[in-house]
Amino acid sequence: MRQPRRRHHRRVIVPLTVVSALLGGVVLSGCGQQRDPDVYTVMNSSTDESYHRWDAQTLARCSKTLGIKIEQQSVPASQVMTKALRMASSKSLPDVLQLDASEMPTFAEAGGLIPLKDLGLTTQDIPEGIVNFGSYQGKYYGAARTVNTLALFYNKDTLDKAGLDVPTTWAEMQDTAKKLTQGKRYGLALSAGGAEDGVFQFTPFMWSNGGDETKLDSPQVAGALDYWKGLLKDGSLSKSTVNWTQADVNDQFMAGNAAMMINGPWQVESLNAKKGLNWGIAQIPVPKAGDDSVGPLGGGILTVPNTDDEAREKMAARIIGCMSGEQEEITYAINSWMVPANEKAADQWRKKTPELAALADQVATARSRTAKVGAQWSSVSLALQSAFQSALTGESSEAALKRAQQQVTSGN
Repeated sequence: MRQPRRRHHRRVIVPLTVVSALLGGVVLSGCGQQRDPDVYTVMNSSTDESYHRWDAQTLARCSKTLGIKIEQQSVPASQVMTKALRMASSKSLPDVLQLDASEMPTFAEAGGLIPLKDLGLTTQDIPEGIVNFGSYQGKYYGAARTVNTLALFYNKDTLDKAGLDVPTTWAEMQDTAKKLTQGKRYGLALSAGGAEDGVFQFTPFMWSNGGDETKLDSPQVAGALDYWKGLLKDGSLSKSTVNWTQADVNDQFMAGNAAMMINGPWQVESLNAKKGLNWGIAQIPVPKAGDDSVGPLGGGILTVPNTDDEAREKMAARIIGCMSGEQEEITYAINSWMVPANEKAADQWRKKTPELAALADQVATARSRTAKVGAQWSSVSLALQSAFQSALTGESSEAALKRAQQQVTSGN
């Protein structure tokens, strides 16, 4: 059986000063390398065989449409940023660079990217939240083909046998998880590990509770962390949750060791491959009925690095335009179980994948992690990771988050 895809990886945090120094030299000195005028390179993180094949098929179609040759270069997601910086230092940046949206602001702030509207691309039919997902300081640098977010996955048979409904509020989820915790099976599984996975999973609880990454020591953020602590105290969460990645969470759910889990659509293929697993999907429960379930937008965005070669940059934008065309988005979304970024494409996708309607609803209210803090997100993420580890192993949420806010404010 195919192993679950690990689409959210531990990432290397690269200081902005280092990025600025390396990219500045490239912009000032020009491209610095002779390139085949009819061969263009797209660098992405599609190292998984299926994703690499799907992207290769997309690039083959776009090569034919544009009358050029497009080559794919795939590196592990955790290495994209450092690989791109090494290429920048040797003046050999790719024509199109796929970045995680949380990494883009650092590259853009250092002057390493060209705004896509300057190259003729528009944001027509793209929801505001997804435009913001690829924007920094009001400029649109990254086009998403598809986006993802988190949702509540549940074992239909387990809930039916217990006579329980799918929870919609925090109180309902806590009660349901407690009732479903029996023997080796926990009621709920989620990732609270000391990496971006844990932060990604915390954001829907923080945001839906009115919390904000600009003030980590607010009562709303503490309330969200206290909710997680309550699930641990009940025994509904495994103590190992502080070490689990999202892939680990999926493994526990598939093995029957968790009745529900917080996870993303990148796990759907492995869930479908598990014989006898009857699963469903719903929006993540909210503090009280009527609240919006606000999750994080995730996924890669396609950017054009600043190589000081205007002709190639314009063709790179055309490549992005082709890759993010409506039909290409639908094809890629159906393959990968993600949601198309384009509204018209998403409408067609909904009709083809009705079982994921709840995911589309979750995307409709989702937002970018970097929308409010930009390149400072990496500092916020590291501070939150440390706070989780402390609060979930005994420290008060207030004390852990106060220290986290001080850490972000001081830059240490």
